[in-house]
Amino acid sequence: MKAAVYISGQTPKYLDFAEPIPQNENQILITVKAAAVKNLDKGIVSGHHYSSGGSTEPKVAGVDGVGILANGTRVYGFGASGMIAEKAIIDKNKMVKLPDGIDDITAAALPNAVMGAGAALHFRAKVKNGDVVLINGATGVTGLVAVQIAKHYGAKRVIVTGRNADALNHLLSVGADEAISLKQEDEQIVNKIKDIHKITPIDSVVDYIWGHPAELILSALGGSGGTTHKVKYVTVGGMAGDKIQLSSGILRSSDIEISGSGLGSLDADAMNKLFTELLPEMLQLAADGKLKIDTETANLNDIEAVWHKEIPGGKRLVIVI
Repeated sequence: MKAAVYISGQTPKYLDFAEPIPQNENQILITVKAAAVKNLDKGIVSGHHYSSGGSTEPKVAGVDGVGILANGTRVYGFGASGMIAEKAIIDKNKMVKLPDGIDDITAAALPNAVMGAGAALHFRAKVKNGDVVLINGATGVTGLVAVQIAKHYGAKRVIVTGRNADALNHLLSVGADEAISLKQEDEQIVNKIKDIHKITPIDSVVDYIWGHPAELILSALGGSGGTTHKVKYVTVGGMAGDKIQLSSGILRSSDIEISGSGLGSLDADAMNKLFTELLPEMLQLAADGKLKIDTETANLNDIEAVWHKEIPGGKRLVIVI
């Protein structure tokens, strides 16, 4: 079969690769139709993601995708083998039947963003009706989805931050209530968040970039000795830096609960609900036109040329098989 084949640290290439074979009763062969290229995939291929492992053997890129089972059923699946290929193995317990009305491209692009947004909002932040949610670094694909899901869960206000002015304006058109530019001076950002938190207390922060912007937000949420409003702070990514400096005083002066959302952070029950409840719900929303994601496509044989292509902010690259 043809596949996007890589050796850790190198760009995937369009090559022949042995067709995978199911190893147990929980694995099933799928004919792949589309698979998205995400930061997770790029991190694993580069060897920089914590789940990369140390193997130097050739592998197939891609952790998930959309395709057809032998009986003709269209499904999204999480790969037991690389998914940017003509054939792949998926785990039966990490498979979702696609609803009518959703195309392969959208179905391939959406799930990773749902995992990065829905899992953080639902399982970690536990967003409920009437909450105020701040999404830090919301101008990417997952941030776009997070705004829509937060509103679906009943958030009364969604505040977004980012550096791309056009993307921030787009977020306002899909449900965000207020946008804060991270191009401002630190003091302006901190004061703006303090003002918001004073008038409409923030219930949760979903953070896609961490780094210095996270330091500013945590500083703004810090208390001054009195009773404070509880804030759930969930880190999902580290695009602005993997480490921060956090004063003990901020945590001692405020009711801030910090947690992470990502591979390994969800318990078995949450992982099961991710595939049996959350993903099916969100894919149906997309099929109904109530959850949108922007995409750009390329063919499998162009994988080497497009792997490092600069994709416009807020769009997901999807490889068509």
